Formats: sequence, structure tokens, C-alpha cells
Amino acid sequence: MINFVLCDDNYSAINKLSKMLNSIIISHNLKGQITYTTSNPNELLAFVKNNPTDVLLLDIDLKSSTTGLQIAEQIRKIDKNIYIIFVTGHFEFGMVAYKYKTFDFLQKPLTKERFEETILRLYSDIFGNKINYIRLDNDKTVIKENTIRFIKKDGMKVIFHTDTRDYETYSSFSKISGMLPYNFVRCHKSYIVNLSKISDVDMTDNTIYFTRNDKCFIGPKYKENFMEVFKNEYFTNNLDKLNRAQ
Repeated sequence: MINFVLCDDNYSAINKLSKMLNSIIISHNLKGQITYTTSNPNELLAFVKNNPTDVLLLDIDLKSSTTGLQIAEQIRKIDKNIYIIFVTGHFEFGMVAYKYKTFDFLQKPLTKERFEETILRLYSDIFGNKINYIRLDNDKTVIKENTIRFIKKDGMKVIFHTDTRDYETYSSFSKISGMLPYNFVRCHKSYIVNLSKISDVDMTDNTIYFTRNDKCFIGPKYKENFMEVFKNEYFTNNLDKLNRAQ
């Protein structure tokens, strides 16, 4: 569980940032929680000294005699491993901020897309394994590759069926295929399947099953190639590794 602490002199800014962060945590099924928010630098330092803190989201101008940069300096004396992310309207302090091992420097007004990119990169860095993402709608939507079960073409739309929800975008299979890793295979004129998510294949009715009763189909044109890849010994060995990594 990642513990987030937020500090900004503006409570409206804290509330907005909290809502955005919670939304990102929920939508990507991340293990994280906001444990403390404050506008008071002294209260912030007291909390960090006595409570587990993994990530600090910090403004620079706190309308106080103590700035966010000074807090970052003191935080580094307390704990060298806390991730510090500045969220500020004072972009001119960017170079100075990185003196304190700053993970990122975000400029207000902050968009959810920019914030989401940082949080996903943060989790990838913390857990030490590379998580790949697919970006849709001009980068407005970000999906973890390893949560995608299958992709369906429905007219002008392409629908990504994931572990948690479905995502729709206007695109084509030819464009989508270029973004996918080797374990995504075309199995039908209307389906691309993530082989690492398959729970069963029924060759009698040419149906691929996933958990929660999700299913897609195998088309005659794609059947031979799909089964060759699916049964490939090299892929099967690596499929076990993929499942363990998830």
C-alpha cells in the first residue's frame, strides 16, 4: 500500500488533487491511499516524522515563512526515500526542486492526464517492474496492457475489454496492432485476444473464455495461426512467467 501525503496552502487545491488521485487509484486498481492532507508546514513535518509516508505531493508557495523547497530539504534529513512530487504554479523553481531528489515537478493548473502519467510512472518505479500502457484518444486514456482481456472491433469503434471495465475509442485494428506486444493475437476479424488472459478454449464451438464469463470467438480465417501460437511451447513457458509476474 502506497501512503500519499498532500500539502498545499489552498484547501480547494488539496480537494481537487485528492479527487484526481483517488480517481486514478481506483481506475487503475492501484494499492494506494491518502493518509494525510494539510496546509501547515509544521504539521506536515510532524506527521512525516511519526507516520509511514511514501509519497509527498507538495506546493512551493505555502503562504508561510517556510517554502515547499525548505520542507523538501528537511524531509530529506528525515527520510531519503520518500518520493517528492511538486505541484505548483511556480515553474521557475523547477531546476532547484530537483536538488532534493524530486520525482516530478507538475505545473498548475494540473490536468488529470498529466497527473495520471506521473502516478503510473511512480508505481512502476516503486515496484521495480516495468508496466506497459496503451494510450488512446490522443493520450487522454491510459490502459495497462496486462489488464486487457481482448479487443473487439464494432463498426468504427474499437472496444478494449479489461479486468475492470470496457474502453471505447474510434480507431482501427491496423493502427491498434502496432501498439500491442507479442502475446496479443488476432483470432477473428472482429477480435484480438490477450493470450495470457485466456482461461479456456473450446475448439468445438470456436470460443475463447476468460474469467467472469467473458468470451470471444475464433474465426475460420484466423484459426490455424491462432492455435499455432497458442500451443507454441516457447509461448507456453513464457506465459507461466507472465502470469506469475501479474
